[in-house]
Amino acid sequence: MTRPGVIDAHHHLWDLAVRDQDWITGEALAPIRRDFSLADLRPLARRAGVTATVLVQTVCVAPETPEMLALAADDDLVAGVVGWSDLTDPGIADSIGRLRELPGGHKLVGLRHQVQSEPDPEWLLRPDVLRGLAAVADAGLAYDLLVLPHQLPAATEAATRLPALTLVLDHLAKPPVATGRTEPWATAIRALAARANTFCKLSGLVTEADWQRRRPADLSVYMDTALSAFGPERLMFGSDWPVCTLAATYGEVMDTARALTGGLSSAEQHAVFAGTAAAAYGPALQTH
Repeated sequence: MTRPGVIDAHHHLWDLAVRDQDWITGEALAPIRRDFSLADLRPLARRAGVTATVLVQTVCVAPETPEMLALAADDDLVAGVVGWSDLTDPGIADSIGRLRELPGGHKLVGLRHQVQSEPDPEWLLRPDVLRGLAAVADAGLAYDLLVLPHQLPAATEAATRLPALTLVLDHLAKPPVATGRTEPWATAIRALAARANTFCKLSGLVTEADWQRRRPADLSVYMDTALSAFGPERLMFGSDWPVCTLAATYGEVMDTARALTGGLSSAEQHAVFAGTAAAAYGPALQTH
């Protein structure tokens, strides 16, 4: 029996001739300091059964999002784009409107900011940020949370204050997989998941593990915690390609996700690998 198509809810693309990725520094990240294109991704996605993807921003600069939308406009594989716009700008609602008028603007499904790099653990609760997040909700877009475990309480409070905003947690907030510890991460994850307007991506775990000794069993406690907290109807698969290639190939990431969800029913697996992404990100993905 053929499996239904998969939505990869989280991947990136970049061309270093167009824009430097200044976060790719040091020897450990050197393997991904090169260009990654849709032409590179397409055969990998096809072999993994992926029929639609969500392309996610990598740098906090305004020109990147129009470029991603233009790329998505001419390609059936990219069904949604999570871009960037300055949340603290009082004119963010107008900025979102202008993005939607661009080629591919109908594929804008969300926004994201590198909150993990903000020194203030309560950055999400700043009045100007909350105002921006409210504008995202008013526009009917989701907001991707790129946070670290210590920033989860602020994310939870933001979800509480803005119940109309769909919040999608990236990479399970990067738990300390390599150490095997689960607390205080697990408690914070459950608190966030208690807010009905939150979703979570099963993504990024392979690069949080020991890259040389990674096994599915090392990841299972984190996956199980997220699954019990959010349920399959609020948990979605994302490859985090090409960042994942630091630790695993695209196919290995898919195989690992399948192994971690092997105990779920067919309907629950369909949610994780397609239905949840469509529910979180809206009409642009619901046709896939």
